[in-house]
Amino acid sequence: MSYLFARIDLDKTDYTPSIDYRYLLDTPKNILACQEVYRAYCVYKKFPSVMPMFAGRFLDMNTDIIGYYDQDQLVAFSLIRRYDKENALCDQFAWTYHNPKLRLGIETLKTECAIYKSRKFKYLYLEQAHLYKTEINGFEILGPME
Repeated sequence: MSYLFARIDLDKTDYTPSIDYRYLLDTPKNILACQEVYRAYCVYKKFPSVMPMFAGRFLDMNTDIIGYYDQDQLVAFSLIRRYDKENALCDQFAWTYHNPKLRLGIETLKTECAIYKSRKFKYLYLEQAHLYKTEINGFEILGPME
């Protein structure tokens, strides 16, 4: 199986956050809430195989935990791993699909572009190049090593 890896050139974006988001601390309560969102996400998607969401993934000092809220209820989260001051990886995203019309997969990504561009990052790496991500300005497929 081969994957196409992608990134977003943040210089080519001009988004503003459109969703209620908050940086979450790595408290047991927040970790458990994110794990519940992850479980709902995996059940909704009917993934045939699921990597457990270990609490340790939330404890890495180079990882930002961003929670997304609808009517003051946590409905999604992203783990963003900062490699340095210019490059970060959208490591994990999950949402409950409580209201699919919100399109949180794309709207949270736009919000993350706005957040990290304002923090002077150059790129957000996406790993797999899912089709819906091509909607994001600055989307690029990474080429092979030469």
